[in-house]
Amino acid sequence: MFQNRFGAVARLAELGCVLAALTLAAATAARADGCPKPSDEIATDRPDVTNSSIVVPVGSLQNENGINLTGRSSGRSIDGSNSRWRLGIAPCLEVLIDLPNYVGTVKSPGASGFSDVAPGIKWQISPVPGKLDLSITAGVALPTGAAEIAGRGAQPYLQLPWSWELHDGWGVSGMFTEFFRPAELTGWHMSEATFVIEKKLTERISVFTEYVGDYPDGARPTQLINSGGLYQITPTQQVDFHVAFGLNRNSPNYIVGLGYSFRVDGLFR
Repeated sequence: MFQNRFGAVARLAELGCVLAALTLAAATAARADGCPKPSDEIATDRPDVTNSSIVVPVGSLQNENGINLTGRSSGRSIDGSNSRWRLGIAPCLEVLIDLPNYVGTVKSPGASGFSDVAPGIKWQISPVPGKLDLSITAGVALPTGAAEIAGRGAQPYLQLPWSWELHDGWGVSGMFTEFFRPAELTGWHMSEATFVIEKKLTERISVFTEYVGDYPDGARPTQLINSGGLYQITPTQQVDFHVAFGLNRNSPNYIVGLGYSFRVDGLFR
């Protein structure tokens, strides 16, 4: 167990070095005229699991919300409001916070309660040759929620969301995430990988299909196929939906979700 923890700590240190190197590269290469502007359309971290590789513009505040119904063999549960606030504080740089999310059971036994509050920071390296956008996110879930829902202790994470624009409205994206739970005795590290194929049908409507795989240490992985779409009511407002199905016995049978997001610009005038 100690060797496993030593290895995980080493991986965390390596990820920290990668984060520092990429952040330095971003500081050197990224230019303000290549970063998101208030005239750009809203880009959200939902409804897919894969977060956007695009940060919010400087002086813009973005709020993303959603509710999910999850079905398992043991019953059903509902969670919401999955609220994430994102604030652009500098060119290609934002701070974000995930507010506590309530998880409750629907006619089935199980734990209920709030998740942790999780602040973070996100830096966008944009663009690089080939229309490939890459961002780095570092955050930590603070021990404010119910241990049965969120686990024990502080839980840091590192993410690398990316996206690549193709032709005729097609695009691909994905994200690599490392989660850490130092206070847990077992299963205190998990890797997550996602991959998305998306298509913009009109100026306001987009659809996607996504693979999500969670690979915890010492436990079976969970794997999902997640599909959905979004509709932009205005350039700064969005509604979305998604439907996911489990690919193995360790995964939920299904997840159905709806969401609404909006952005307010010009706060730093």
